[in-house]
Order: sequence, then structure tokens, then C-alpha cells
Amino acid sequence: MKDQAEDLRIRLRASKLRKNPRTLAVVSGKGGVGKSNFSLNFAISLTKKGFAVLLFDMDLGMGNLDILMGTSSEYSIVDYFEGRVSLKQAIMHGPEGLKYIAGGSGLSHIVHLDENRVEHFTQELSVLFAEYDYVIFDMGAGITNESIKFILSAQELVCITTSEPTAMTDAYSMLKHIHLVDSSIPYYIVINRVQNEKEGQMTYNRIAKVLQNFLGRESFYLGMLPDDRSIQQAVRRQTPFILNNEKSPASKSIIEIADRYKEKYFHDKPLGNSFSFISKLKRFLFER
Repeated sequence: MKDQAEDLRIRLRASKLRKNPRTLAVVSGKGGVGKSNFSLNFAISLTKKGFAVLLFDMDLGMGNLDILMGTSSEYSIVDYFEGRVSLKQAIMHGPEGLKYIAGGSGLSHIVHLDENRVEHFTQELSVLFAEYDYVIFDMGAGITNESIKFILSAQELVCITTSEPTAMTDAYSMLKHIHLVDSSIPYYIVINRVQNEKEGQMTYNRIAKVLQNFLGRESFYLGMLPDDRSIQQAVRRQTPFILNNEKSPASKSIIEIADRYKEKYFHDKPLGNSFSFISKLKRFLFER
């Protein structure tokens, strides 16, 4: 154990000279709006541009990234918290160079970590983060006591919703809840399953107006994903839709969203570095 701790300290010192990834939490107010499908294909669109991406499946007990990719994960984040593997060993290899950590059967274990385990966990995260340009957390629908700690620690938040009134209401409720705890996290909005760009823009405008009028919050429109049957075909084939048919409307849209995020908003204003994520998460995990 002493040798492992010393090895971790050496890797931690070395990590300070390496990458400083962007941390994003992908959320939705309700289930069934296509959040995980967005997270996966958005992550792959970034790896196809040459970026190193780590995708965490944080859908507590209901993770489905494996299914969407047609893979079977040997380990999950639960194996790590139960002490069977290191965090690095829990990383699985996905398509197009994507690295991911499966959700397993849940993350309620985090709440019961003692100070030494929290310290070790955050140190391992620091080492891992040094290898990536982006770290994306695919959160479960809604908010739990566990998920809010990761959401509030992230530098940016991407909210996925549809044009359905219930989905928009739930999305607003979630964003309001987060805003009341921390009003500094940038909000990016993606509208899924629309008929055309006009519907996506109009749906976003309604959400943005409510956020501005009632919370005084600005938000940023990343784009829309069409109600494209190629997505359903890809899900049935257990293949990311961006790889199943690169010329489909959905694939073109996810590439545009990734470009818009990277190019238009990436340098809008300075954000904290990955160490701010680690320090925030450590503080939240220590809270009881």
C-alpha cells in the first residue's frame, strides 16, 4: 500500500505539467430525452477532432453507455469504490479512441467514503485528468444528493431537453435548483428531437426567456438534434449514430454542436482549471 501511495504521489506531481481538461456535466430534467445518446456522440465527435476525451457514466444504477456502444465493460466505477480496481483500471476503451468509465450498479458508495478515501479518489482523478482534453460526466436524469456534487464541481453544464412542455418544465426546474446553489456555472442548452432548426431555436428561446425573466440567468444555445430515424437505427444496432451514418442529419448536427461549443464559446470567458473541479468535489464529498 505504501508503494502504491508513493507511486500515486509521483504521478500526481507529473500530472501538474500535463493537460488541463475542460469538465462538463451533461444533465436533463427528466429521463427519456436522449441525454446519454447526446453525451456519447458529442464525446466521439470531439475524439474524431483529435481530442482526448474521458466519459463518465454517472446514471446511478441505470447507466446505458455500454448498450449504446454495444460493449461490455469489465469494470465500472462501483468496482473502484468497492476497492477491486484502481480508477485507471476502471477506464474502458470505446470507439474512435474514446475512453469511458461505466456506471455499474450505482454511486451511493461515494457518500460513505472516509477522508482518506476521498483524498485518494481526488488524487487519482487529478492524475487521470492530466491525460485528457475533456472530461464529460453523463449524469442521471434529475438531481440526487450524489449527482449534485459532481454537477456543481463541473466548469460547464450542458442541459438536454425536447420541445415537449413537460421536458422544458423539468429542465427549467433542474437549472433553477442548480442556480440557487451556484449561479456561476455556464448553461449550454441542446434541444433534441425537433423537426427543423426553427423549432429548435423557438424552443430554446422560450427556455432562455424564462431563465432570464425569473433567474436573471443567461444561457447559450449549442444547437438542436433532429428527430432522425437514423438515431433509432443506430440504437438498435448498438452503434453511436455518428459512426452508424456519418452523413445523417443527426450526425451533421452533433458535429455542428461540437464545433459551436469548441469554437464559439470555448474562449468566451476564462474558467477555472481542472484543479478547481477537484477542490470543489473534494469539499462536497467531505460534506455530510
